[in-house]
Amino acid sequence: MESLIGLLVGAPLLGAAILLCGGKRLDKAGHWLGCLLAAASFVIGAVLFADMLGKNPDERALHQHLFSWVPVDSFQADVAFQLDQLSMTFVLLITGVGTLIHIYSIGYMEHDERCRRFFGYLNLFLAAMLLLVLADNYLLLYVGWEGVGLASYLLIGFWQHKPSAATAAKKAFLVNRVGDAGLAIAIFLMFTTFGSFAFAPVLSTATEASEGTLTGIGLMLLLAACGKSAQVPLQSWLGDAMEGPTPVSALIHAATMVTAGVYLITRSGAIFNEAPDAQTVVVVVGAVTLLFGAIVGCAKDDIKKALAGSTMSQIGYMILAAGLGPIGYAFAIMHLVTHGFFKAGLFLGAGSVMHGMNDEVDMRRYGGLRKYMPVTFVTFGLGYLAIIGFPGLSGFFSKDQIIEAAFAKGGTQGWILGAVTLLGAAITAYYMTRVMVMTFFGEKRWQPDAQGNEPHPHESPKSMTVPMIVLAFGSVFAGGLFKFNESLVHWLEPVTQFEHGHSPLSAAAVTSATVVALLIGVGAAWLQYGRKAVPAVAPRGGLLTRAARRDLLQDDFNHVVLVQGGQHLTRSLVYLDHSLVDGVVNGTAATFGGLSGRLRRLQNGFVRSYAVSMFGGVAVLVAATLLMRAV
Repeated sequence: MESLIGLLVGAPLLGAAILLCGGKRLDKAGHWLGCLLAAASFVIGAVLFADMLGKNPDERALHQHLFSWVPVDSFQADVAFQLDQLSMTFVLLITGVGTLIHIYSIGYMEHDERCRRFFGYLNLFLAAMLLLVLADNYLLLYVGWEGVGLASYLLIGFWQHKPSAATAAKKAFLVNRVGDAGLAIAIFLMFTTFGSFAFAPVLSTATEASEGTLTGIGLMLLLAACGKSAQVPLQSWLGDAMEGPTPVSALIHAATMVTAGVYLITRSGAIFNEAPDAQTVVVVVGAVTLLFGAIVGCAKDDIKKALAGSTMSQIGYMILAAGLGPIGYAFAIMHLVTHGFFKAGLFLGAGSVMHGMNDEVDMRRYGGLRKYMPVTFVTFGLGYLAIIGFPGLSGFFSKDQIIEAAFAKGGTQGWILGAVTLLGAAITAYYMTRVMVMTFFGEKRWQPDAQGNEPHPHESPKSMTVPMIVLAFGSVFAGGLFKFNESLVHWLEPVTQFEHGHSPLSAAAVTSATVVALLIGVGAAWLQYGRKAVPAVAPRGGLLTRAARRDLLQDDFNHVVLVQGGQHLTRSLVYLDHSLVDGVVNGTAATFGGLSGRLRRLQNGFVRSYAVSMFGGVAVLVAATLLMRAV
């Protein structure tokens, strides 16, 4: 079975190579090849999963060593894979949801003349993400990490004829480079501390390193996670990433790129467990981002950007849970998987709405679409119920566990985190109800465009609706399956470990509080948008609303602090370079040049001048001798 692990990465990587290098001869069938190889990777993953289930929990990990990449004395860099319970969970999610997105893209990208290249990029994205989660060392993980960054750049900017798409791709790439630098520094520290960057030696000997070193490594890993998972302060790229085709949004925001940071922290749990200060920072970042993304999502009229704010918030839940240590790792992964189902379904549903509305994204120009798009309405509605935590659906089980674990942190910190997660649940229910009502309820609000073309909403083709239906089943049943007998917790326990937290509130009390928060959020949104006609133009709103429409001024902050600050710093350094560094160098050169010019005058070529200087020298020596004898 070990020999199959490499094929998980190899299948989509082969598809990317063929589709990107095969030329126009593959234009007619390229999309089918991309789907076939993505599905092949999923089938291989399912076979390995079935084999893993037949083994004892402590014997399920598989390793495959392909070759030594850089064998230089103590610096041994291997291309080797590790498939355990944690990586298997990600493999099934990435390949399963990724394959559904590939199938959906057949209908969505049907009329795009560069469809073959798009599927090549999708395959490349899957291959890079699978390499990231299957690597058995941090250096190979870094290769997959950079591959995901490259593929996301290509996909976000796929419609590069739009300046906004090209700018968004560049922005995502540059912001992620900041996080990538953090991962690189963490790997450097690991090698200097442990003499290796393979998971086994680093994580097994983490207790032997100093707490300060582990804190530094943990903070650099967190910086990397903030970049890929769009957490504060490296979250600014996520909303702009909506410029890419909708299947890209589903792939990036549901099952792949934004989950990489959660995987990195969970995989490195042994390091964070020994660095409580780093764990605290992880929790704070998750809590802040949870509220940040939720508030931003409340003010967006662009359906995809509202869902982008939702993704930022939900990943914040996962990061917060991962920061809780062994009491939260399994719940972070549980919410990650359920989120993969309902968020992918929501994005694909948004794409279906756009498909039937001439690519219109402004929810103020929708209304009443449930009559015209019944399948999209039902599947999107199930995803909506799942994400707000409606009792019995997937999001209810996974989010409820995180809220309970937050209270179990204990002390004042536990009460604060519990309150934050409950507030986030209420805001989630508000903005998602807002999206649901503005899109599918009320009277129609669409108007003819500038060319006089009026949208004629209609249901999407089966290539788009079938993946949405499959994801809707996951949105409904996945959480209950994972919660039953704590199946996912026990599955992950050999890798992530697990500790039962001691919450000051009972499970029933936490569930009741969560349901109350849900009802408050839904009720507030219904009163504001369900009982009143939605205006065609957004009202001015209060100060917080206006700030949320501008992503809580994150771009303004980056422009003032980083762009303008960097420009002022550069100008200051240039001034210091010219006035101080160059001044010293040029002044020294001028001094010696002037001195040389004056000394050169003594060498005029006249014999009488040389005779006088010799006479003067002799006179000085005689005088000096006489003075010395007199003394």
